[in-house]
Amino acid sequence: MDQNGAPAKKNPSFFKEVLQSLLVAAVLAFIIHTFIMQNFRIPSGSMEPTLQVQDYIFASKLSYRLDEPKRGDIVVFKYPKDTSRYFVKRLIAVGGETVAIRDSQLYINGQQVPEDYLPQGLMFEDYGPVTVPEESYFMLGDNRNNSSDSRDWGYVPRNLIVGKEVLIYWPPDRIGVAR
Repeated sequence: MDQNGAPAKKNPSFFKEVLQSLLVAAVLAFIIHTFIMQNFRIPSGSMEPTLQVQDYIFASKLSYRLDEPKRGDIVVFKYPKDTSRYFVKRLIAVGGETVAIRDSQLYINGQQVPEDYLPQGLMFEDYGPVTVPEESYFMLGDNRNNSSDSRDWGYVPRNLIVGKEVLIYWPPDRIGVAR
């Protein structure tokens, strides 16, 4: 009994507090993973040198809810031929644009586009010209000679875009923003 004669309230048990904390953490993790940010592992060398095999990245799911994807963004998307798989590539062209590659140089709508993120001296096959359908995107890996990308399997519809790469978080010596 307390001073007023009422039954004394017990402090919540340690187990109950731990359980509540774990439940709150699980709910927050679910909300963050589903709506805000998701982590991905880079499984191949298709984005080298920008992203390395076994890099872990965070992708912002909010980025493209607030703004449209832009040329040059590193984008996580569901693979159009098997939507259970995720791919990470660089967005090269948006719907309505014409893409061509001549003498290892990228052309969008007939204008050469500088790609300072590519390794010096990289040579790759000619491609196109092709026109990207509306509400779709043309994606290429930075390691053009070792990348399965839009040249092979076509365009990425808008509804398959997951998010924008915002941070490499592992390994520690590579922490930072990929460009």
